[in-house]
Amino acid sequence: MVKQQTRYLHEQINKDLSKKMVFIGGPRQVGKTTLAKAILLEKTKKLTGYLNWDHNEHREMILNGELPKSSLWVFDEIHKYKVWRNYLKGLFDVKRNEKQILVTGSARLDLYRRGGDSLQGRYHFLRLYPLSFAELKMKNSVDLMELLTLGGFPEPFFSSSAIDAKRWSREYRARVIRDDVSSLEKLEDLGKLELLMLRLPELVASPLSINNLREDLQVSHQSVVKWIDVLEKLFVLFRIPPFGPPKIRALKKLQKHYHYDWTLISNEGAKFESFMACHLLKWVHFCQDTQGKELDLHYFQDRDGHEVDFVITEDKKPIHFIECKLADDSLGKGLIYLSAKFPNVKAWQISATGTKDYLSYEGIRVCPALVFLKELV
Repeated sequence: MVKQQTRYLHEQINKDLSKKMVFIGGPRQVGKTTLAKAILLEKTKKLTGYLNWDHNEHREMILNGELPKSSLWVFDEIHKYKVWRNYLKGLFDVKRNEKQILVTGSARLDLYRRGGDSLQGRYHFLRLYPLSFAELKMKNSVDLMELLTLGGFPEPFFSSSAIDAKRWSREYRARVIRDDVSSLEKLEDLGKLELLMLRLPELVASPLSINNLREDLQVSHQSVVKWIDVLEKLFVLFRIPPFGPPKIRALKKLQKHYHYDWTLISNEGAKFESFMACHLLKWVHFCQDTQGKELDLHYFQDRDGHEVDFVITEDKKPIHFIECKLADDSLGKGLIYLSAKFPNVKAWQISATGTKDYLSYEGIRVCPALVFLKELV
């Protein structure tokens, strides 16, 4: 079992706190509060600066303006306070030279912070994602299989038990519906929404058809669109758009979706693809949040049947093509096709359990996934 060390955003948060407030968003139970408390202990040697809006005593302290004597204040779930933006704005404007402010919360924090511009220019927003191969400093295929089996959320991963991980996933889905979805949106048929959450893992790795889902669930097109939007806002899943420049006959409408908890997916090929999608999204968003880079994650599929699992673009131009395989396999025809169209773009074919590592005649790097994943975050 790989032991978790400092989370990958730790250093960046410390750096950003010296200039502005820092907001940490991301899926529920991904470790936001644990990370915030670790930084608080590092800076002040105690947890008196931690304030949770859901804690009655802490809430009264916030409302009465009786904040603890601490050089760093950590506000957890503060977005549940109706006037939280103006509260933090006033606090930061008055105390910016004396205090540092770190804000964490549920997945809804990212949504609620967009509701107004009163905080504009006063904070950095960082997204914390599940544990990954590079963050855990993993080294070999045994480590990779363990992460693929247990998932990247701290609790199930560090349990070291596949059974505990499955139980956690079931309970996690129920909590999302009961606590997050019901408080964010007034959805009438939560039973159908739960059926959608059960159905979606079976559709990972293929373009997502709203019409097919509408027919399966016997609900309106608008309802399915709304439900998927809600699940994405809550960091249950994420969608990636197709890559389609004018020079190729690419499909340009349907999106593909993936789950942050890839253990939900029973098909091994689709599970590994979702595992890779999470690792790539984590790296893309890390570069966006910490370096301001215009990176985006896409997939490729054209009318002639060529497909490539992932395309990473920078400033809307492709910089990486990535094809995923479970084991050593012949080069993907779609990858060969796309590489020929863009010969200066780095192309990879990676495998979960394969051992081959070479550069093909077409200039495509074929290697085990662990070789590629070491270079991410």
